[in-house]
Amino acid sequence: IVIGVTGVFGSGKSTVSRFLKAFGLKIIDADKIAHSYLLPKAKAYKKIVNFFGKGILGPKRYINRKKLGDLVFSNPRMLKRLNSIVHPNIVRDIKIKLKKFKRGAVVLDAPLLLEAGLRNIVDSLIVVIIDRDEHIRRMVKKRRLKKTEVVKRIKTQIPIRRKAHVADFIIDNSGSFTNTKKQVKSILEKIQGGSSGKTGD
Repeated sequence: IVIGVTGVFGSGKSTVSRFLKAFGLKIIDADKIAHSYLLPKAKAYKKIVNFFGKGILGPKRYINRKKLGDLVFSNPRMLKRLNSIVHPNIVRDIKIKLKKFKRGAVVLDAPLLLEAGLRNIVDSLIVVIIDRDEHIRRMVKKRRLKKTEVVKRIKTQIPIRRKAHVADFIIDNSGSFTNTKKQVKSILEKIQGGSSGKTGD
């Protein structure tokens, strides 16, 4: 069973995945895979630096994610170009990792799961939603971003309502960790029991 977990930037999908991991599931973290392509020895590294320039580099020639983010989240053309470089590699690596799991359930934690066209490889899709004001408040506090920066990043992704529309299950992460964990446990029991249906909305 492949369980997809997605949402918009900062909605709490990683929190949900951590709870699923605590319940004994294996996790494939698409963000970690994506970050690996920013390392100097990665195949996509040279293409990224050639296109965006050496201004995105930090110490030891590592790509500075903050500098790269500032560029792509303010320029749709640049974001599209970055995605065209890394997405095919990420999708390939995800499929390779999935083949290694022969039995049981595995979680695919991917912020751009729908954007990357991966809906068809997951058996159940969980979309994590969050109240807009609470979302912005958390991101300003946690990531030290300005409100305008948070809104700009959110707008680069498929709107949460559209993601929720194609979800098998919905988790509302607007409240406490305890409340979110209860939702995760309930949904996992339904998935493992073979049932489906939207919850949390």
